[in-house]
Amino acid sequence: MATRADTYGRRILGKLRGFRGDSRGATAIEFAMLALPFALLSFAILETTVSFTAQQVMNHAADRIGRQIRTGQITLDNTTAAQFRARICNEISIIVGDGCPELVYDLNHYNKFSDVPKTIPIGADGDIDSTGFTFNPGDEGTINSLRIFYRWPVMTDVMRSFMENLPNGKTLLFATVTWQNEPF
Repeated sequence: MATRADTYGRRILGKLRGFRGDSRGATAIEFAMLALPFALLSFAILETTVSFTAQQVMNHAADRIGRQIRTGQITLDNTTAAQFRARICNEISIIVGDGCPELVYDLNHYNKFSDVPKTIPIGADGDIDSTGFTFNPGDEGTINSLRIFYRWPVMTDVMRSFMENLPNGKTLLFATVTWQNEPF
């Protein structure tokens, strides 16, 4: 004599066997399983591509402006600190928009190449420490270094925890170039 549990078990097995041959909805289930990883991968690719492009634009700007200083086109006599910042901002405005609110720079000259700073100044709060940053392009034959820093916002919440290295969900992009001025 079949018990109530046996009858119930057979009914469940019968229904499960019915699913075995039924493939309706398989595509929807497969899509649901793959949609999230695909979206995460897409966001990671886009975020990385945009920030890499911004980094390249900053490197190009540092090279262009460094060349203008090296050849005497930008000097203390013909350019103020505000004009210099505006020049950098114009070079990178394609990626950051007008005003460059997160831009800081340091342009200074040194006695020897070994005196040029080799580290990024990060303060106790984890943000860039711009204390001591100057606009001082030097004269003929001086050794100069231009460091440009930009607090780049990480746009997608999913990537923020992986990409941020500054407070407030931002990552630090920077470009640096060091040279010796030509006679001008």
